[in-house]
Amino acid sequence: MSNPAGLFSRFLTVLCLCCAWGLAAGAEGGSYEAPLPAQLATDPDLCAYVPCKDVMPGADSFSHRMGKPAYVEAYRNKKDGHGEQKGRTEKDSQSNDNGSDNGNGKNKKDGQGRQKGRTDNGKDDRELIGYVFLSTDIVDIPAYSGKPVVTLIGMDTKGIVTGVRVLRHSEPILLLGIPEAELTKFIKQYVGKFVGSKIEVGAGKPDQGVIGLDAITGATVTVIAENQVVLRSGLAVARQVGIIEPTIRPQAKYKQVEGKLDWGAMVEEGSIQRLKIDTKEVGMPRSALPYIDIYFGYLNEPTVGRSVLGDSVYQSLMSRLKPGDHAIFLIANGVETFKGSGFVRGGIYDRVQVSQDMDTSTFRDLDYLNLYRIEAAGAPAYRESAIFIIRSQTFSAAYPWNLIFLANKMDPQTGGRTFVNFSREYWLPDRYLEGGRPEIVQPEATWVTVWKSRKIEIGLFLLWLIASGTVYALRDKLVRRSTMKDTRWKDYPRYLLWIISIGFVGFYLLAVPSITQVLTWFHSILFEWKWELFLSDPFIFLFWVFIIISVFFWGRGMFCGWMCPYGSLAELVYHVAGKVGLKRYQRHLLPQHLHDRLKWLKYGIFAILIAVSFYSMGMAEKLSEIEPFKTTFLVGAWNRTWPFFTFWAVLMVASVFFERPFCKYLCPLGAALAIPSTFRWWGLKRKKECGPCAACAVGCGSQAIDAAGRIDQRECLLCLDCQILYYDDHACPPLAQERKRRTKAGEPLTAVGPNGYFIPIVPAAGAPSSAAAAQQSLPAFIGQEFFDHLFPWSQKVVKQPRLLQAIGFALAALVTWVWVLGAAGSIGPGIVLGWWLAWSVYELVVRMRCKPYVKEGPWWGRNLRPASWADMASYVAFKNLLIAAALFLVMKGTGVLDFLQDLPSLQWLY
Repeated sequence: MSNPAGLFSRFLTVLCLCCAWGLAAGAEGGSYEAPLPAQLATDPDLCAYVPCKDVMPGADSFSHRMGKPAYVEAYRNKKDGHGEQKGRTEKDSQSNDNGSDNGNGKNKKDGQGRQKGRTDNGKDDRELIGYVFLSTDIVDIPAYSGKPVVTLIGMDTKGIVTGVRVLRHSEPILLLGIPEAELTKFIKQYVGKFVGSKIEVGAGKPDQGVIGLDAITGATVTVIAENQVVLRSGLAVARQVGIIEPTIRPQAKYKQVEGKLDWGAMVEEGSIQRLKIDTKEVGMPRSALPYIDIYFGYLNEPTVGRSVLGDSVYQSLMSRLKPGDHAIFLIANGVETFKGSGFVRGGIYDRVQVSQDMDTSTFRDLDYLNLYRIEAAGAPAYRESAIFIIRSQTFSAAYPWNLIFLANKMDPQTGGRTFVNFSREYWLPDRYLEGGRPEIVQPEATWVTVWKSRKIEIGLFLLWLIASGTVYALRDKLVRRSTMKDTRWKDYPRYLLWIISIGFVGFYLLAVPSITQVLTWFHSILFEWKWELFLSDPFIFLFWVFIIISVFFWGRGMFCGWMCPYGSLAELVYHVAGKVGLKRYQRHLLPQHLHDRLKWLKYGIFAILIAVSFYSMGMAEKLSEIEPFKTTFLVGAWNRTWPFFTFWAVLMVASVFFERPFCKYLCPLGAALAIPSTFRWWGLKRKKECGPCAACAVGCGSQAIDAAGRIDQRECLLCLDCQILYYDDHACPPLAQERKRRTKAGEPLTAVGPNGYFIPIVPAAGAPSSAAAAQQSLPAFIGQEFFDHLFPWSQKVVKQPRLLQAIGFALAALVTWVWVLGAAGSIGPGIVLGWWLAWSVYELVVRMRCKPYVKEGPWWGRNLRPASWADMASYVAFKNLLIAAALFLVMKGTGVLDFLQDLPSLQWLY
């Protein structure tokens, strides 16, 4: 222990080795971001690419894809030659074939018209035993990562699940946290259950007919999403093949509505809807034309039909429709066609579908009619048009339905292509329906279900957040009651918050913020923002709202020093170790020169994770295992492989002898929160004597006080010991000196004022204040703030050579132009980030020459202090990020971005 520098170097070496072992272990196999062949989404032979036999035991052959949504039939050879079917008797099969028609109005035969249980050539030498289907062919439900869990599902001819297998997922918690064996264990619970049953994650409700499934601790959102994937996929196929009877909805009855409407009036009332998809949404470069822009509507309703088609064409169309037929029209523009480039005579239009609940209708050539003209005044020009006939006894215009467009989307990060669905709901306005629209109970979103199921825990968690903020807001009262010899008033509330954070928040709620969430937010801002992704975990969402607010109020120390579950555990380990006899072996502080070098490690780790995430989000999430949070709370150290356990154990042992080594030197989340801490509103109090005194610096566990007495809020964990010293007239040297002087002179001791000094015995004569005269007007203040934050130059810039001045202003103009093009989607985020980084570096250098200061205290004040390079780097990086985000939101909300889409892009930048 006599050489802490050498000891800590060896400690970091052990950590690096453990990280390397952990990453090697985590890189092995599994279904996380598993590569899937591109043909999986399109090839008719599904089972050539996925293990269909794994989910359909006993099958020895499979058909090609059939139906909409797609599925494959599973067969096995008969074991005897007497014509007996194992899964279903011939009588059952004939009885089923003679039953009522399915959701598409056909007999209970498959979509190709052949009887179930027979081969394509009619030979009765094998039997149909079930169906296999891919979840992404049917539903597109995002899990916690925002991406779907690609699942292969098997179901027998009675609707019983025979097998489930996850082929690919993007869930960070299942990457290196929770073993995939837990996911396998979860999905095995579906085997033997009927797809039409009420199955929920959590405790069952036998009295309500609800079957419960055991969840995965720490992955609630993932398993709720997977439950919907399995049940909705199975239900869709079961209805299509006739296992489950279709839902018969009452048909619409129309009111007598006189007159016709123009195009604008129908769009405004909703009788005509619009589905517009930009090229950027499918991974293509921004184009002046949309990917596709479809207007559509329901024609059977007389007012709408006559307004769109005209009287004669409407009458002709209605005369051609059979009972139960429904006509819709589509007109479209764009680079894509809704008819599909691969359409052949006798085939189907594979780009558009109509869905109502789980019933889906596709269109064949016999369902297509030409639409030659739109009669409604004000109709837009269009490139293609059609009338499609929905032939289904289950479809009802009285209820909402969706037009679905299937597109081929390219992932901008991986280059892979997948089919995605874009949909738009249509519901006839209630003024056309007798009795108005029927009442519809829409299924709850996954995140709503999660929030409702945990009301009590959410309430308790909110109370803890409020209590934490309140306790810290009252810190001045707490530290005034404390002394350096008795810190109970400050310590006891803090210890209580730590214990609740470790036990309730960490181990029970598993609400542990992580750098992976920061990476996810960063990518969501650049690529696609989905509120559902962040609302899916209520505790993490609420925690981050509190963290963001508290960082701007007080800096990172509120979370890192008072509320972080792992930080609280490490701090308690250090204090308990000291109480049980290890205090003499503990090293409260490292040598300052060593600390000043090691503290930058966490910023480097954070920068590496950000950079790697743009190459591979999966690799960045693996590297984020440098955080021991999963091992400690989400999974448990005893459930991890030995490299992760070793890494965790080394950190815990280090926490016994050093105060928070991980938090101070390795935590990337701490680094991410430290950068905006430069913008805090309220800092800690200081005196003019704090520089030469250094009494606070000696006892600062964060080593955040420099030789000049300034507190680095990026490193400060807000232990408040320096604030106790600030008011302690026996420990603070200036106060102690004044106390001794007054005692010796026989003068009374007054209270210590907010400025940290004894209140004068005789108030000084009030001199006329010039503050009011010096106070700026509001316009002048706003102008100065605008100039200070937006422009890095000052009058010093005019003293520079003209060439450097011209280069600087040209760079500023170019960066602004590139940002505008990036916001409009004309260039990729990589180019925008590169230019943003280049500008930030340039601004950093210029500001350190022209405006080498940052604010101390609230934003609305003008209390400036000299800036170090670290101060200025944090200020410039976060300020530019805030400006870019604010401009983007304003331009998006006001429609400016839509206008900018037509501006020419800088092609040479590519």
